[in-house]
Amino acid sequence: MGADDKTLEEVNSPSSSSESWKERILFPTLLAGIAGGGVGLISKHGKVHGVANISASYATNFAIVTGCYCGAREFVRASRASKPDDLLNSAIAGFGSGAILGRLQGGQAGAIRYSIIFAVVGTMVDFAALKLKPSLKSFHESIIGSTDSSGKNGGWLRLPEWSPIQVLDEEELAAKKAREQKLYAERNVHNLRKEES
Repeated sequence: MGADDKTLEEVNSPSSSSESWKERILFPTLLAGIAGGGVGLISKHGKVHGVANISASYATNFAIVTGCYCGAREFVRASRASKPDDLLNSAIAGFGSGAILGRLQGGQAGAIRYSIIFAVVGTMVDFAALKLKPSLKSFHESIIGSTDSSGKNGGWLRLPEWSPIQVLDEEELAAKKAREQKLYAERNVHNLRKEES
């Protein structure tokens, strides 16, 4: 019974629930809103209703649908006490959120149609996200980099060698400051000599 208590504590810990809320509900909802705004920009209805209105409408609708689906998925995960990558959570959440949103949109026939669509599409998206997560993580690490033994590039975006923008450590920064002070002093001496002659 001690092992069961430990797993329940790990699942219900405040840090895991707040991270879960951010990673699995908030970020997908924001991304869906951005994607909806992009779809609204290229929509054919923009000429009639205005691009700003259509973009805002699409962004809002995409965000609402994604927020409902992700919230339902997390509710199902917590109810079943399962892992976050369990695809059965996605299918159940898609069926439930699709039924509710479909009922609001198109009555009983809409509830059936939307529940099937949400269950299939939501599960497919979650499956694709699970498969892409390792490659996205390695891509993120290759761009951001990790701290080496000298403490260089710790948490900074690594830029190519040829880039004119460079992140300097303390030694390089001190050398740059010394060069600037030397150039400033030379310029002042040159300006004084000019004024004297």
